[in-house]
Amino acid sequence: MRLSPSPALDPSLAGSLVLLHLAVVTGGLALLSSASSSASGLESVRCRLQGTPRRPAFSQDGDFVIGGVFSMHYYMHTVDHSYTSLPEPLQCTGSMDSRELRFSRAMIFAVEEINNSSDLLPGVTLGYQVHDSCNSVPMAVKVAFQLANGLDPMFDTGEQCSGSATVTAIVGESASSPTISMLRIISPFGIPQVSHYSTCACLSDKKQYPTFFRTIPSDQFQAAALAHLIRHFGWTWIGAVRSDSDYGNNGMAAFLQAAQKEGICVEYSEAFSLTNPLSRVQRVADVIRSSTARVVVAFVSAWDMRILLREMERLPSPPRQWIGSETWVTDPDMLRFSLCAGAIGFGIQRSVIPGLRDFLLDLSPQKVSNSPLLTEFWEGAFGCRLGIGVGVEEKVCDGSEDIQQLQTPYTDTSQLRVTNMVYKAVYAIAHAIHSIVCEERENSTVNCDKNLNVKPTQVLERLRRVNFSRNGYQVSFDANGDPLATYELVNWQRRKSGKMEFVTVGRYDASLPPDQRLDIDREITWVKNSTQVPVSVCSESCPPGTRKAIQKGKPVCCYDCIQCAEGEISNNTDSSDCLICPEEYWPNAERDRCILKPVEFLSFHEVLGIILTACSVGGACLAIATATVFYRHRTSAIVRANNSELSFLLLFSLALCFLCSLTFIGRPSEWSCMLRHTAFGITFVLCISCVLGKTIVVLMAFRATLPASNVMKWFGPPQQRLTVVSFTFVQALICTLWLVLSPPFPIKNLTTYKEKIILECDVGSAIGFWAVLGYIGLLSLLCFVLAFLARKLPDNFNEAKFITFSMLIFCAVWITFIPAYVSSPGKLTVAVEIFAIITSSFGLFFLLFVPKCFTILFRPEKNTKKHLRDKTSNDIRY
Repeated sequence: MRLSPSPALDPSLAGSLVLLHLAVVTGGLALLSSASSSASGLESVRCRLQGTPRRPAFSQDGDFVIGGVFSMHYYMHTVDHSYTSLPEPLQCTGSMDSRELRFSRAMIFAVEEINNSSDLLPGVTLGYQVHDSCNSVPMAVKVAFQLANGLDPMFDTGEQCSGSATVTAIVGESASSPTISMLRIISPFGIPQVSHYSTCACLSDKKQYPTFFRTIPSDQFQAAALAHLIRHFGWTWIGAVRSDSDYGNNGMAAFLQAAQKEGICVEYSEAFSLTNPLSRVQRVADVIRSSTARVVVAFVSAWDMRILLREMERLPSPPRQWIGSETWVTDPDMLRFSLCAGAIGFGIQRSVIPGLRDFLLDLSPQKVSNSPLLTEFWEGAFGCRLGIGVGVEEKVCDGSEDIQQLQTPYTDTSQLRVTNMVYKAVYAIAHAIHSIVCEERENSTVNCDKNLNVKPTQVLERLRRVNFSRNGYQVSFDANGDPLATYELVNWQRRKSGKMEFVTVGRYDASLPPDQRLDIDREITWVKNSTQVPVSVCSESCPPGTRKAIQKGKPVCCYDCIQCAEGEISNNTDSSDCLICPEEYWPNAERDRCILKPVEFLSFHEVLGIILTACSVGGACLAIATATVFYRHRTSAIVRANNSELSFLLLFSLALCFLCSLTFIGRPSEWSCMLRHTAFGITFVLCISCVLGKTIVVLMAFRATLPASNVMKWFGPPQQRLTVVSFTFVQALICTLWLVLSPPFPIKNLTTYKEKIILECDVGSAIGFWAVLGYIGLLSLLCFVLAFLARKLPDNFNEAKFITFSMLIFCAVWITFIPAYVSSPGKLTVAVEIFAIITSSFGLFFLLFVPKCFTILFRPEKNTKKHLRDKTSNDIRY
């Protein structure tokens, strides 16, 4: 079959690309002869490969041939180029990876199974060419050229020196870096490549790798799954190691990005490969040993992981919880490293392939001797040599070797994970070819044309649309050539016998919602064979009531726990910020919950309220009792001489003054707020008006005793009543305007105390409030001045001295009230106001009425008209 470049690439450019790489890798390509050129260009070219083609490890002819590339050896022999002779052929070296050998044999098994099928490609024989890439990029490149151009050393071409294509599609490679190198060569020609083990997320880029497919999920999904797993167990402080390859670097980059979104911090991230000097591997091991992170995520190939674990075993360190990528965490050969006991990681779903084990174990001596690769495996597994050329001290294989009893990754079919990916890849290619060469007839029979010239680009197009099920496993590809991402969570558990084994403890399905993707259904055994989840954090969790404060110069997972500020709470563990409580709430003592602030007001039930209530009621009772005494002795000389009408009105107003203080106690309401200030203002003005009236009467009475004075007729009882009513009316008018325009109202004071609410009355209009107090002060000052002027008048006719002292006390109380009122917080403001009311009321009561009551009750001999006249005469003469 002739190979042509895909339409996406210019044919001449593609041909030049192939020639260039062939010249470098296979030792060059020579143009032996050419026909004469015509107007249309070069007609034919005869090409000869200057290098030596490398024969496939396994091959079989067929109508359509599938290529296979596997890393069956760990190393490639290093060649020193002298540039004076042809390079030596590339050769694999080192020990054999029997697991990769199983992969290659599984491909052969799938091909033979399809060839024996009557449903898939009936009458068509598939062939195969299986190559060993030695886990190296140069060998993978050489294999890619051989699969693209064939093994013939000389060939004729038409217009392009592009060789003869020997395969319609390729299965492989096992590693991402060799796969990428192969795709650079085969993609321009449209040859599809279906990998069973190349998981690098970069391969999903269809612009760079348009012919790539894979049956194993991309590392993009695995990286997200690992980050999800780590966050699930609360590990926020981890170490990370990776292979220094496309697989490791791209996989770790995807993981670190996912980990950052999950809030996971990485203490270190180290890269190495098996080709690095031993000192590099030792440095990585030392970093792991000295780290504080107890969890290590290893995005490492199985070959690299063996090198690292050997170095880790050399100098034991504190146990680490290993989290592995699927490349090594499900590799049976890794179970010999006991320091990884308890490791967990995601692996491909374990599967069953009927008949595969029998096929793998069906190795007769003739089959083994016919294949150098199988011979090498046989000799390495049984420690003997086949055939001639056996040394003196070497054991000869005598035929007693029983492969049924052999315990190697090749014969272990209990954990068929990646093997099933190879199996599905072969079937995907077969289904794509089937859709091209076969058609179903009316009688339900399938007819296939094996002579049809099938181009790789046709297989590529049909691969994008395959969708089938095999052995219960669905096979299809999305737009990026990736399958559905489903994993098993694998745990390394130690049996009672001491042997390590893989145990599936959960599953991860990327197609489900994020909170349902991870399902753990079995107990996990951790490091040290413990059932307790290990802890790996940079800082302990901050309890509720605190917040995280990141330590300077360190990752966000390293922080100090700071208690929430006053008025703030955090009700979750590891809160980044504290929440401010609503204005009517306050944090509890632990600062993890907002509770309602206690409401405070001057209550009748508290001690201060009880004392003030008792004083208020007691004052009112004394005023009433005094009025009763005055009433019973209303005809006595003292009562009649002290203007009994104003005295009774004064006692009444004093009782009201005492009682109005009760409106300041109790829970403020809209009515109580309006009542307390207006009642206080009006009753006090009434009281001061009465005192002012008595003072004016004294002055007028003294002037009436002067010759030719008739002043008393202008200030008799009607005028006295009018004076009291007039002064009181003015205050009532002020209070009315205050209540109409901006009345007092209850408020919740949230500013005085942060931790509690003060219920109080807002004055509404400050002008109205101070106008009421100012009017009271004005009348008090006027009364004080008049009383002071009359202080030396005869005592039996007036109360000038007592009024002077009472007004002095009254004014002193209310002058000191102003700063005390302004500065007192909360309910003490109300207490100060009540105290001023009661104190000033008691001052008036004791100075104006107690001396008279004492005389009336205990000195009745002085309560006579004669005694008063004699006393007055003596005072006048004096």
